[in-house]
Amino acid sequence: MNPVIGLDVSKGESHAQAFLDRGVPYGKIFRFKHDLEGLASFLNYMRGVESAAGMRPSIVMEATGHYHSPVVQFLDEHQYLNIVINPLISHNAKKTNLRRLKTDAADAHLLGALFYKEEFEPYKKRGQHLMNLRYLTRQHESLTGMYVQVKLQFQAILDQVFPEYHGVFGDLYSKVSLRVLALHPTSREVLELDEKEISATIQRLTGRGKSALWCLERAQILVAAAKRNPFKETAFPSHLISMQLLIKLLLQYQDHLADLNKSIEALAEALLEYDLIQSIPGIGTKIAATILAEIGEIDRFNHAKKLVAFAGIDPSVFSSGKFTATINKITKHGSRRLRTALYQAVRCGIRSNRNKKLRAYYDKKRAEGKLFKVAIIACVNKLIHWIFAILTTKEAFRLE
Repeated sequence: MNPVIGLDVSKGESHAQAFLDRGVPYGKIFRFKHDLEGLASFLNYMRGVESAAGMRPSIVMEATGHYHSPVVQFLDEHQYLNIVINPLISHNAKKTNLRRLKTDAADAHLLGALFYKEEFEPYKKRGQHLMNLRYLTRQHESLTGMYVQVKLQFQAILDQVFPEYHGVFGDLYSKVSLRVLALHPTSREVLELDEKEISATIQRLTGRGKSALWCLERAQILVAAAKRNPFKETAFPSHLISMQLLIKLLLQYQDHLADLNKSIEALAEALLEYDLIQSIPGIGTKIAATILAEIGEIDRFNHAKKLVAFAGIDPSVFSSGKFTATINKITKHGSRRLRTALYQAVRCGIRSNRNKKLRAYYDKKRAEGKLFKVAIIACVNKLIHWIFAILTTKEAFRLE
């Protein structure tokens, strides 16, 4: 026998359908919650299937964001083989049925039946390390998005309170710049102090990072900016309240992103491929970690073209009768984050001729009359083939 349990995972609960062998379902749909009592009952259910079949069943489930993570961890603790599949596989299988049926019970039954039709790779222990890396890189992306939104709100308030403050510090969003602005948010407050007092404040905020001369120069620039400012204080005190709040949020986001960067780097450095993939000019630490996290186990792909399709870079096909479209957009299926990271890597590589090999390929495509975006996507396709070769051979990239 070849037992399997199809598991449809949702938020907080799952539905299971067991098969003793192909076309031989075992019992009825079993429903359990993702708490201690529910997982214990599911363990008894799996042991019942094992007793009936004479061997341990495999567990098949869809990737469902973070909902399947506690189930996977529970199965690992009890040493059950689990297989996490791409939802597109089961979605395409549903479309082949004449009856359109969408229930948790039907999905669990379908996942079990799919096990006998497809050759699935088991969920690997190393995948947990990559999954942790994926969670962190995605969290970093999410926090960065929120950080950008707060920066936009801060800019809007600053333009109404102290527009001339732009340029006082090289980086408006540096910790020193934000803390100085929090202490002196209006021109009037700046002009009430002399340059030496402001310089001392800046020196205190920077610690030993900057010289006294640099702090005095910043103070002089700040005073000059305050004198140029079109209004000495805002007519809306609510703007000052908002500014103080936004400055606190900006500083907090900076700290959180810095901590995430350290955690991502620590996880990524444990992977051999992390240094190898950075041998491609244009791929830095952040992009390398994102690419590895989104690809996961490279042996899931037996050809570079499958990795291209996973990134959604493969061209769509439209053909009907005697007509075949010659201008096709990319499918944009698969991982959006991987596609974005690859696009950024290409832009970094061809900028300033950093990656001469990629730049030569880009110039060739442009010389052929390809539009900018078409040439960039062609470079992304080429980059994916290089990454696939590096990850499969475990050899660094060579420009020659």
